[in-house]
Amino acid sequence: MPRKLTPEQIEGYASDGYVCPVDAFSTERTRAWRERLESFERAQGQKMTRGHNFKPHLLFPWVDEIVHSPEVLDAVEDLIGPDIRLFHLTVWPKDAGSGAYVSWHQDATYFALEPACHVTAWVALTDAPVEAGCMEVVPGSHKLGQLPHAEMQDPENLLSRGQALAADVDRSKTAFMPVKAGQFSLHHTHLVHNSRPNRSNDRRIGLGISYIPTSARCMSPTRVSAMLVRGEDRYGHFDDERRPQQEAGPEERAFHTEAVDRFRKMNVEQTDNRVAVVKR
Repeated sequence: MPRKLTPEQIEGYASDGYVCPVDAFSTERTRAWRERLESFERAQGQKMTRGHNFKPHLLFPWVDEIVHSPEVLDAVEDLIGPDIRLFHLTVWPKDAGSGAYVSWHQDATYFALEPACHVTAWVALTDAPVEAGCMEVVPGSHKLGQLPHAEMQDPENLLSRGQALAADVDRSKTAFMPVKAGQFSLHHTHLVHNSRPNRSNDRRIGLGISYIPTSARCMSPTRVSAMLVRGEDRYGHFDDERRPQQEAGPEERAFHTEAVDRFRKMNVEQTDNRVAVVKR
């Protein structure tokens, strides 16, 4: 028996590559998490945008609470099994009226995971309707496997390396994935997707949490870390990640810096000699 998803949702994930929306958290709980994020931004004098938005689960206990929540993990388990690691996490904030967007891409492109079986849970801390630039997907495109990408030099593109789909994929029939604060969506690592600029009157903030079964491994020469969030790991493909004890404390910052550096090095290893650079 599934823990959270219905049989129809599981079937839809297999056929279309995504599930949306999935109910999870109360409005009050979600609003409190948003306030924690924005309080940190105010204290730092810097927003969590491109270049500063990797692996916040290593810095903040409130993010650690989200990634370990049964509301999310039960749904993930329904798709990839009971032994789960958190491979990566990115915060996706878009200010109202900004030009920030996410280009058409597949999550798997620079992850070097074998097999490519990871699922992304996109947890909304604010409402993300179509006008706010919610995710837009090509249903069924996950069945195409890994497609070629190029690097696009555009400061408005929120993706860390500006990766953009370079293959010709039919995008005449796309689907939007709007979610309300406290809901989340799930999508396959090979699903082709993007998100447009935020034309609403509020920030659009979400956490893109990449979960993998512990049996998956990263094939890059650099060994990276990943957090065991449910079950057990009988494989040892990743170094363990420590859970934060205080908000962005010295030990949290030091561990976060090392983990991000290793992840970025792995990313570079995957892009070298594999992609073209496109200027805009």
